[in-house]
Amino acid sequence: MGALSGIRVLDLSRVLAAPLAAQTLADLGAEVVKIERPGTGDEGRSYGPPFLMDRDGNSTGTAAFFLACNRGKKSVTVDHATPEGQDIIRRLAMDSDVLLENFRVGTLAKYGLDAAALRALNPRLVYCSITGYGQDGPYAQRPGYDGVFQAMGGVMAANGHPDEPMKIGISMVDILTGQNAAIAILAALRHRDQVSGEGQFIDMALLDSGVAALSHFAMNYLVSGEVPQRRGNGGFGGVPSQAFECSDAMIFIVAGNDKQFGALCRALGRAAWAEDPRFDHPAGRVVNRDALLELLRARLKDHPCAFWLAQLGAADVPAGPVNELPEVFADAQVQHRGLLVTTEHPQAGSLPLLASPLRLSATPVNDYPAPPTVGQHTREVLRDRLGFTDADLDALAARQVI
Repeated sequence: MGALSGIRVLDLSRVLAAPLAAQTLADLGAEVVKIERPGTGDEGRSYGPPFLMDRDGNSTGTAAFFLACNRGKKSVTVDHATPEGQDIIRRLAMDSDVLLENFRVGTLAKYGLDAAALRALNPRLVYCSITGYGQDGPYAQRPGYDGVFQAMGGVMAANGHPDEPMKIGISMVDILTGQNAAIAILAALRHRDQVSGEGQFIDMALLDSGVAALSHFAMNYLVSGEVPQRRGNGGFGGVPSQAFECSDAMIFIVAGNDKQFGALCRALGRAAWAEDPRFDHPAGRVVNRDALLELLRARLKDHPCAFWLAQLGAADVPAGPVNELPEVFADAQVQHRGLLVTTEHPQAGSLPLLASPLRLSATPVNDYPAPPTVGQHTREVLRDRLGFTDADLDALAARQVI
């Protein structure tokens, strides 16, 4: 039994942010029904290569991108543009606790599937809409994807080199928005069950999550009025918090407080640096960042990464190697924590997945059903939840409603 066992989620979303939110709820035990377009399914299925290969080495047509955010769901194909398809979605919404969608503002109202219409049928429904810019404002009707919001929301301003803003490689604004949506949904369910007895509408915007993620980078600007300079692989807190080149590879070291800095200096064989009046207090190390980093860079190039990791580990200085993905999954702590799991996919057989990072003692996340094939559960769900007969389903399929 998961923490959300008994909660039913209707997932009308595509691509990444909203599907990730729904996947988080599935990991926690909710029953998630994913509504997809008949034939092609979620457009995220096409975001390859790479595509998942079946047991015979042939492409399944399902991109790895889709597999990252749709485990634990049941796929039901329904054409929401048809009156019969709209009726199916309404009926599913009537006995659901949560609905997630990420259509453009106003799109679902054309089909009678907007929050006002569905919450009139089911007042307990928590209806979460994820859009680029939110439900209102001068940009509400604009399209947008993660990279646009990293650019507009200041994430690129915080990343890269002084003369070159840079996008984070992964779709971080999508990922953060998905996590924020899951948090908001859980709060709305708590409020419904403990306070009001009714659901509510949740308006999530990628732009909002991108700006909110600026955290202390933005606060540095708001407090000082000065635009922080991009620092490449350096941080914006204590100094050093930086990636360095060793003689063979890169290492990341954080030693922001005086105790850690003193231990770092001793581990490097340069104890006198901790007594230098430029560096003997946190503010001094920030002001004299460039001078300190020049010394550290020169010293760390004297030995290989493994040597320094051993020295710094013995001195209790926070440090780690800059790993490529093969090294990530070979790491002893990553393996001990079980961050890579396998599940059985109906077409591919054994499928590796990233584990949920949520560790609950009483309701652990142990079950990882494979991401579904297109329409894999259409007949099962419509038969069991809505009472359709095989003849009914055959007729709907013939009319391409499902």
